[in-house]
Amino acid sequence: MDTAYTWPPDQAFWTNTFPGHTTGRTTPFLFKGIIPATAADPDDVLAGFGAIRRAYAAGTDFKAHARVYVGEDRRDDLLPQALTAPSWNGGVDAFVPWMQDLADAERFSLVINNLETVSPALAAGLGTFLKSLIDGWGLPLGGAELVAFAGNYAGTAFGIHEGYEDAFLVHLGPNAKNFYCWPAEQYEKLTGSKQPTYGDYQALLEQAEHFLLEPGDALFLPRRVFHVGTQDTFSVSVAMPLYTYPYAQLLQSRIIPDALASLSGDGPDDPLNEPSELANTAAGPDALAQHLAAVGRELLRAAADRVPAAAREHAEQRWSTLRSNGGWELVEGDLARQEAAEAFDPHQVTPGAKIALIAPYRVTTVLSADGDSQEVLLRGYQTGITLDGTGLDLDIVTQLNAGTTVTLPDNGQLLAAVRDLGATGGIHLTARSTTTEDTAS
Repeated sequence: MDTAYTWPPDQAFWTNTFPGHTTGRTTPFLFKGIIPATAADPDDVLAGFGAIRRAYAAGTDFKAHARVYVGEDRRDDLLPQALTAPSWNGGVDAFVPWMQDLADAERFSLVINNLETVSPALAAGLGTFLKSLIDGWGLPLGGAELVAFAGNYAGTAFGIHEGYEDAFLVHLGPNAKNFYCWPAEQYEKLTGSKQPTYGDYQALLEQAEHFLLEPGDALFLPRRVFHVGTQDTFSVSVAMPLYTYPYAQLLQSRIIPDALASLSGDGPDDPLNEPSELANTAAGPDALAQHLAAVGRELLRAAADRVPAAAREHAEQRWSTLRSNGGWELVEGDLARQEAAEAFDPHQVTPGAKIALIAPYRVTTVLSADGDSQEVLLRGYQTGITLDGTGLDLDIVTQLNAGTTVTLPDNGQLLAAVRDLGATGGIHLTARSTTTEDTAS
């Protein structure tokens, strides 16, 4: 008998149910019927592909990347046709023969990365799941993305392969899919390596843990688990990898360089900017190397004292940015954000107009450079708007983040702030209605 889960999953799910079923988040488990059709369905994925096609035709830059496969062969030669051919007329039933004709093959697969940037419906629906995951389990420091797998392929185009991050695979249907998993140790013992396996791997499937994915199911795939999907009929699944970075990588790429940069000196009178002496040619490079090493050790000692402040600043910025973007990774070329910003008409921001946040985005704040105010972020973008100092106060932010539609008062500072917020693509605006009574008054 299937377990009935609340939507969105509650704290008890992430604290007790989830780790209990997954051996402390280390083994795969299929959560049956956990994703309602109202949160995600196959047509949402096709709508996202349609948005990519429109953007391609218009010459618009966008991040979402589509790939076409026939069997295990990546067919980049088919992609221009998939992006420019006259559209299919209808939903899934029309899309399948459209792709079969385009690929000149019975079986195909379409893979789309960063689907959340072209499908507002999926960004919001599966963003509800992501928010509950963040609140109940934790925040992935690299954010999350949506990767669609649509097709009737006999096997995943990547073969049996390893996942490098924790992920959920949400199955949307309309038909079922078979999914097979191997722990890394078992897979290496069976194959002699950790390389992907392509072609005929029927014998390996017999040694795998098998899951039958049906619409609404979500399979938890822990990191370092090998897996592959197979199916006989068309279906759509959406993977949601949770990107985490090694702490050492964050320190090496951002935090330590920031700490060192803060020691770069201030103007020509700063001792750190004193020009180097002419190197003694008789002493050769050894003396120079020794002097550089001594200065370097001194700089690193000084930088070490500044690492905590740099780490704090980086953590606050990353935290606020990801939360304001609904937990999705922040990428350039977010088509849905561009279109939402273009649809926002600042001239209609007048007293009596209504605003609401576009799900799943939220208003967050980060300490300004001077440390005197809190600057507002929305959908990952720092706007230059300060909390309270521009008529945008904590009460309004709290209402917006709670999903409340706010009617704008006659407050010039607040109206100006809302106009600026509209450029983030995170605000939905409803213009003030002009009724007969309004006109008469």
